[in-house]
Amino acid sequence: MPAKQATPAAPVLLDGERRAWLALAMTSRLGMTRIWRAVNTVGSAEGVMALPLTQLEGLRLPAVSAQSIVSGKSLIEAEKEWKRVQEGGGTLITPADEEYPERLREIYDPPTVLWLRGDKSLLAQPGIAIVGTRHPTPYGTGMAEMLARDLAAHGLIILSGMARGVDTAAHRGALDARGKTIAVWGTGIDVIYPKENKRLAEQILETGGAILSEYPMGTFPAPQNFPIRNRILSGMSVGVLVIEAGENSGTRITARCALEQNREVFAVPGNVTSKNSWGPNTLIKQGAKLVATWEDVWEELPTQIRMEVEERQGIASSDGSAASLFSKPDLPDLPEDQARVFDALRPDQALQLDELVEMLEEKMSSSEIFTALFELELAGRVRAMPGKNYVRTF
Repeated sequence: MPAKQATPAAPVLLDGERRAWLALAMTSRLGMTRIWRAVNTVGSAEGVMALPLTQLEGLRLPAVSAQSIVSGKSLIEAEKEWKRVQEGGGTLITPADEEYPERLREIYDPPTVLWLRGDKSLLAQPGIAIVGTRHPTPYGTGMAEMLARDLAAHGLIILSGMARGVDTAAHRGALDARGKTIAVWGTGIDVIYPKENKRLAEQILETGGAILSEYPMGTFPAPQNFPIRNRILSGMSVGVLVIEAGENSGTRITARCALEQNREVFAVPGNVTSKNSWGPNTLIKQGAKLVATWEDVWEELPTQIRMEVEERQGIASSDGSAASLFSKPDLPDLPEDQARVFDALRPDQALQLDELVEMLEEKMSSSEIFTALFELELAGRVRAMPGKNYVRTF
């Protein structure tokens, strides 16, 4: 008897208001400012979609946009896009949905539609955006991983853009702590950028995180998309933490958005002789909170946010002290040789191989050090840097 084939799941249909928001988002030459102005004037997205041509033009919509709405082309494009989203394992969040982040509603130009893969419940939880240069020093990479790991371990969602450098380190730090992280992309949720972060994107989803974008499926990584998406990073967070950023870094845009959105700005100080220290050091001079450990961020959060995180973690605070509520993740048990090498390395500063050998020469032979380094690197506990330099990953 032939095996019975599984019946494919029936497609989920968009209801009227959600479909209307998507149709407006898919309408040619109709940016989010015009969409929000039209919806606020009429009272609903469905109401805008139902208007005749003359009234649409009265809302100062471009002629090509008004024609697209009246002719039904916008709705057709919306249905096509919704089909692509479902086939790609994603979903949509519109302002008509309860899951639409309340913090995003507060900003000047909130997205009209959010494309999402992963756990949509994370969008409502308090998070910290960690941003910085695509070309960090070992110090910058180490601090991003350490702070992301500690903040995630203590219940905060880590938001970043999954770009090379600091963003990638922040996501990895959250994953190391088995915490939750949201990657906000400047591409469609089906277009991984940079490509070498494919495995990282998979890990974020596998561990219950989320990938978020305001761009339709298939959107390629156009340079102008990334500065625009930065307002989402800052808008969704309760604060933005800057780790290494040059004078002309795009991180400045995120920090400026945070200030305009009345979000806290935090910065990790850097070596004044390093060009990557210009951004955070300047922000500190301008009033950003100096950060050396996760407690520096935690202590600046509003009491309501701290209570919300504690409640979600299932921890009752007896004295209000963050240090008494949480403990750092335990370090792994390592064989003696590996433990010696691991303890000699730091997460925020690279150590050259010759220096490491000299440091441990009384306790270990060079071959034992090489073997221990190899094993630690295979386990992901140590990272090799150019010039035979090594750093701890946590």
